[in-house]
Amino acid sequence: MFLRYFLTVLLFCFTSALDPFEKFAESTTRHTNNWAILVDTSRFWFNYRHVANVLSIYRSVKRLGIPDSNIILMLADDMACNPRNPRPAEIFNNVAEQINVYGDDVEVDYRGYDVTVENFVRVLTNRLPEVTPVSKRLLSDESSNIFIYMTGHGGDGFLKFQDNEEISAVELADVIEQMWRKKRYHELFFVVDTCQAATLFEKFYSPNILAVGSSKRGEDSLSHHVDPKIGVYVIDRFTYYALEFLEKLKQDSQKTINDFFHCCPKHLCISEVTWRTDLFTKRDYHKTLLTDFIGNVRRTEIVMLNSQLLDNIIINSTLNQTFDKQDESKQEFTYISQMPILD
Repeated sequence: MFLRYFLTVLLFCFTSALDPFEKFAESTTRHTNNWAILVDTSRFWFNYRHVANVLSIYRSVKRLGIPDSNIILMLADDMACNPRNPRPAEIFNNVAEQINVYGDDVEVDYRGYDVTVENFVRVLTNRLPEVTPVSKRLLSDESSNIFIYMTGHGGDGFLKFQDNEEISAVELADVIEQMWRKKRYHELFFVVDTCQAATLFEKFYSPNILAVGSSKRGEDSLSHHVDPKIGVYVIDRFTYYALEFLEKLKQDSQKTINDFFHCCPKHLCISEVTWRTDLFTKRDYHKTLLTDFIGNVRRTEIVMLNSQLLDNIIINSTLNQTFDKQDESKQEFTYISQMPILD
């Protein structure tokens, strides 16, 4: 009985001594990389704004540090090459035409009729054909934070793809659950700009998810302004103010997810921006940095070492060196004949 008690106390002391290292290891290995999936689901010229929405977010995500190798960009239509476009190979999200969001370094992974519900689901679950190039794959793991942005035409519990199919809220929830069970993400931030956007994530049930939509059930998500030179709206209201918020960020920004939730108040968006945080239980979203999802800066933690911890490090290092030398001494070396000798 005394021996059992002694071993329990010894184990407790040992684990307590290593606790700072365990916390440091957990904080640095649980989240090691960020990915972004940006999806425009609408075709046709009058949906110009949806392409501009996605390309605007794409530009901000890249500026904040996520490389193209970690971005999956899906555009249902090629507005830059549309014959109605008076500025070929250019797309603008503002009537002032200050920034060409199409640019010279846009890498579109899925374009036109390749933007389907099936391909979207296959990308998220990694059930793609073997011939699919790496650039079109979401190579995330259990240490990845994933940012998903979607825009298009939606309704109560669904989002249309290409005006001929749709993904439902239930299907999307089950897809994300597959991602969780397959260890495809650590934390996930879901943003959707569409009519009745909140209904698209109300069925989510997987852990470590934050979600925000541009409108609640029964509301339309409205466009911001028209460019009279092309005759269509060029950006939606929620994305316009979200972009205005993101453009002020730097890679070391301390802005939080909660700040992003309030980037488009109702008097600006007209619709009511709605978010969901009940599945995000391991951290306080008020203190969770936005760059944890759309940036690429690794933060470090300084661990103060006392004399006892230093002694443990020295002892462990000495023991490892001793074992290595013992292993080396046990190895026997013999010469091999340079030429085979036949009997």
